[in-house]
Amino acid sequence: MIRFFVIFLVLLIGLFTIEVLQPVQEHVILPFTTGLAHISVWIIELFDENVESMGKILRSTETGFAVSIEPGCNGVEALIILFAAMFAFPAPLKHKLIGFAIGFVAIQSLNLVRIISLFYMGQWNMTWFNWFHLYLWQALIILDALVVWLIWLRLLPPTPRRGPPEGDAPAGDDGPVAQEPQGARA
Repeated sequence: MIRFFVIFLVLLIGLFTIEVLQPVQEHVILPFTTGLAHISVWIIELFDENVESMGKILRSTETGFAVSIEPGCNGVEALIILFAAMFAFPAPLKHKLIGFAIGFVAIQSLNLVRIISLFYMGQWNMTWFNWFHLYLWQALIILDALVVWLIWLRLLPPTPRRGPPEGDAPAGDDGPVAQEPQGARA
């Protein structure tokens, strides 16, 4: 258990440090966030044509209201937490990769719902927008990562138990048992 926590913390600190580096922000995070904005617009355009994206910004062409998907709002932090938890846990690499891929889709799908709902909520009521943005959605995205990790743990194949060391008695065998002599009861 200590091994898990040490690896988890090292991965968290390392990945969060890497994430804030300017070249990573510029060449990985910003293009990823721009992609989220484009996907959000594509989904919104299925039922509302009054939206456009400019980089990481979604804007209503009807009301002029716009939201910018900033760091912390793109789901990357939840992905880092999920990655650190899965890769710190002693499991086969194949299961870690599959679990993280499914977790990535789950977190980003919920994040798209978040972005789109906040886009419309901001046009409706800024008080509710701020409350949902700062409190509810932040917690739900992290909770999504936790739930994905817990389901992944539950679905991992059981690890084979190691047998006793050579020369030891098999499990459940406590060795010779002293028997009471017949007729010598007190």
